[in-house]
Amino acid sequence: MNNKSIIAALVISLGLLSCQGMTQNKKVKPASKYSSTFSDYWFQGKAELSSYELSQARYGEMRKGEAVLIFVTEDFSDSKQVKLDDPSKNSDDAVKVLKMNATRKFNTGIYPYSMMESVFTPLDQNNYPNSLKATTSSQEWCGHTFSQLNLKRNKYHFSGKSYFESEGDEEVDVNKSLLESELFNLIRLSPDQIPTGAIEIIPSGFFTRLAHTKIGVKQANLTIKDSSSISRKLEINYSDIERNVTIEFSKEFPFEILQWEETYKSGFGKNAKLMTTKAVKKKTILLDYWTKNHIADSTYRSQLELR
Repeated sequence: MNNKSIIAALVISLGLLSCQGMTQNKKVKPASKYSSTFSDYWFQGKAELSSYELSQARYGEMRKGEAVLIFVTEDFSDSKQVKLDDPSKNSDDAVKVLKMNATRKFNTGIYPYSMMESVFTPLDQNNYPNSLKATTSSQEWCGHTFSQLNLKRNKYHFSGKSYFESEGDEEVDVNKSLLESELFNLIRLSPDQIPTGAIEIIPSGFFTRLAHTKIGVKQANLTIKDSSSISRKLEINYSDIERNVTIEFSKEFPFEILQWEETYKSGFGKNAKLMTTKAVKKKTILLDYWTKNHIADSTYRSQLELR
């Protein structure tokens, strides 16, 4: 094999390992059970990218930052719980999911925080009523942490890695319950199907990370009500922890997330106080972002009003 052939082979192999992979650059063929409205939006081979102005409570003070929600459908491995590189070779193992990647960036004094949460929720809620996987990572100048929830029959298996001695490496099973973070995906799929009333729920990875709390099932009351003539809001009121969450979304399909709020104690010890983190939408675009990795493509960041 000559040098040119070797280079070409390397380029192809690297492409297969990219964010979406070569197979995902094409439109996903919709299954017949989905409505044309749903299919035309979610199976067009693009992701929905939305930017938000973020006011983040941290260490008892409010921090200005940015949040981004990325929603995209993809073929997920039921057995391995990872994105399939080539679904055509593993059709029996493929589950169509709506993936949400949620990012937050903000500064605390001199050093920055960069956080991300991913949730993988099957489109077929009848056969797969629970999200298959959720991960959370956090990076700041003290160090970084990573946690993962994998659905295993009637349990979520939690794996955590942290630079804090009191947390360290952790492996534990948690009873299968509604994930707070998957509610964003369920809103996008069908808000009327979200259970309301008294619910067992697992708080978001963002909250457990920032509050330095253990993963676990909590009690909450969920309600959905009109917020305005064009929007509704989902309220999550926890009964056994001081935490309330409100997610406002558009009444009409595709049920865009307009803003959200989280109220809980920020800070530690006697200086801790109830504060409200809030994110308000700036811009939304549809884009096959995994192909937009050249310098010239940075103009899309301007469209999203990202600093």
